[in-house]
Amino acid sequence: MLTLTLIKFSFHGMYIATIFQDNYLLCVNKPNNVLVHHAKHSRNIADEASLLQLIEIQIGIKVFPIHRLDRKTSGIILLAKQKEYVSKFQELFTNNKIQKTYFGVVRGFSPNSKTIDSPVKGRDAKVHKEALTLLKTLANITLDIPVKPYDKSRYSLVELTPKTGRMHQLRVHSSKISHPLIGDAKYGDKNHDIMFIENFGWKNLFLHAGKLEFSHPFSSEVLHLQADFSKDWLSLFEKFDWKNPLV
Repeated sequence: MLTLTLIKFSFHGMYIATIFQDNYLLCVNKPNNVLVHHAKHSRNIADEASLLQLIEIQIGIKVFPIHRLDRKTSGIILLAKQKEYVSKFQELFTNNKIQKTYFGVVRGFSPNSKTIDSPVKGRDAKVHKEALTLLKTLANITLDIPVKPYDKSRYSLVELTPKTGRMHQLRVHSSKISHPLIGDAKYGDKNHDIMFIENFGWKNLFLHAGKLEFSHPFSSEVLHLQADFSKDWLSLFEKFDWKNPLV
């Protein structure tokens, strides 16, 4: 059952779209800069509600996250309607039976295609774990806007397919091949981020979880779910004359 319901949350007047729901699952389009749930390090952030809190407050149901999505990353996220359903959906990720497709804007002209096979630090920041990402370049552009040390600036629209699920994997892998994501304060290039803000007013991380494809573990329905791009993305597509890859 595919729904197009817009749920208006009171958090900064944002709208969160419900992409799909049934008796087991709620799938929504998470905006940038919204925590999925509060971790210990984030509980002291004032006036900030998590996605789980917003859903419980506004539509009256408690949901349970099936996978992770960084606070600064927008896009599709799966939430179970009962805690006991979580493990069955998580098996899809563990057994690589779910196709995840992200889209990003990176610095420079990225390769037409590339397999990035490079370990990424785990959550304890000590142990490196194997990580694999497939990259495909969809479009690129050269702007007559200087960014030190060059008199022009170049960017690419990329499709990223993670084959593992390490923390910050796509952000780290993009940086490791010298094509960091725009708007990534931790792994990116501050000079290009400032240029985007000053010239276009775009402040968000340009990483979007656009698609999920999998067989529903309870109903066996094959789902092809996608999350629409935010206003910043749509503005970028128009200004850069890039085709929206979800259309």
